[in-house]
Amino acid sequence: MRKPPQGGLVYSTEGGRMCPACRQPLATCTCAAQAAAPRGDGIVRVSRETKGRGGKAVTVIRGVVGDAAVLAALGKRLRTACGSGGTVKEGVLEVQGDHCERVIELLTREGYSVKRSGG
Repeated sequence: MRKPPQGGLVYSTEGGRMCPACRQPLATCTCAAQAAAPRGDGIVRVSRETKGRGGKAVTVIRGVVGDAAVLAALGKRLRTACGSGGTVKEGVLEVQGDHCERVIELLTREGYSVKRSGG
């Protein structure tokens, strides 16, 4: 039994990433296939993790409500303030290194309700 072809445009140099359902750039996509921003309890949780990273510490920030652009901008500010790298994966911000106290201070200053989670 053959699988139906699921090929299609994934990336365009004009618009960046494309929505698989409506084939519009993700920034202008309005279809239901685009995931809505995760809703939480309004508390941003900051923790330190080392699992699956070869023993290297990573500061993980969960619970920030907003779309991808808001998360990317916040991640950029946090990485700049900490002087390290990082990424945004599936609505979770990661900053390389153990910067929990600095991140909590910065998020509190920006008006977020912050809790330290984990050990």
